[in-house]
Amino acid sequence: MTRLEVLAPDGVGEVAVGDDLAALLTGLVALADGDVVLVTSKVVAKAEGRVVAGTREQLLAGETVRVVARRGPTTIVRTRHGLTMAAAGIDASNVEPGHVVLLPVDPDASARRLRARLTGLTGRTVAVVVTDTAGRAWRHGQTDLAVGAAGLRVLDDHAGRLDSHGTELAVTAPAVADELAGAAELVQGKLGRRPFAVVRGRADLVLPAADDGPGAVALVRADHEDMFGMGTREAVVSALRGDPAEAAGFGAPAGRDDVAAAVSAVTGQPARPLPGGGLESDAAASVLRPLAYAHGWRIDVNRDGVARLLPPTP
Repeated sequence: MTRLEVLAPDGVGEVAVGDDLAALLTGLVALADGDVVLVTSKVVAKAEGRVVAGTREQLLAGETVRVVARRGPTTIVRTRHGLTMAAAGIDASNVEPGHVVLLPVDPDASARRLRARLTGLTGRTVAVVVTDTAGRAWRHGQTDLAVGAAGLRVLDDHAGRLDSHGTELAVTAPAVADELAGAAELVQGKLGRRPFAVVRGRADLVLPAADDGPGAVALVRADHEDMFGMGTREAVVSALRGDPAEAAGFGAPAGRDDVAAAVSAVTGQPARPLPGGGLESDAAASVLRPLAYAHGWRIDVNRDGVARLLPPTP
């Protein structure tokens, strides 16, 4: 039998800048080796002085690297942390009117500091996860996920393992830090004023005291790996604009076969291969230019109006 236990203590009052979160938690729960401590990003941010005057709308630009999508009043952005979140994770709940809470500047560093402080107070080897709430692109509702971590194997990589039928797994890698965050939120609740949770039963994921691990940043897809870096409407507008500053939203440059297929699909004409890996097309440059941009390629049109689509230079 496998058992997982999640504790979320009551009795945590309002947290203010400079409060010792480790002392607050250890006054309520006796930690054990192998525990995973989860704490909401809002409480971490309050303790670190990230409550500021203003509104989401006023502060959004300063927390945004690029806009991913907009629909009505909702703006999904890529934050400075690499997270893709509505309103950059800026939160106006449970804070005095006229103020909002920003995400911690470096949630992984926050987790490391809290882990070190907990070890100093208790002598226990624990992991720490800083959590926040996010939506999902294809599903209604929200769930909690890890935005910071220390002392935890955030991914449980199954590559190379065999399933019960002897099939070798290749890409299975549960994001256990996110799964732990979701489990903690079930016990904490949104309105329960329980910002801490302790998960017991997964000591196998907790790293030695001297090893803080890769942090939650290891869960963030880099721009070149992101297949959903823009909303559908935003991608169309960006491709037609051709602004180099927005190109990261389209991910890594495509291969020649993919570009040739796109040209054929849009123009109804096959693109001719060129020596060196490029393509040639008689289609209008006004059509080919956004195609090339969206695939990370360049376009050059000769005097005869023939367009060459060229892969990015190394």
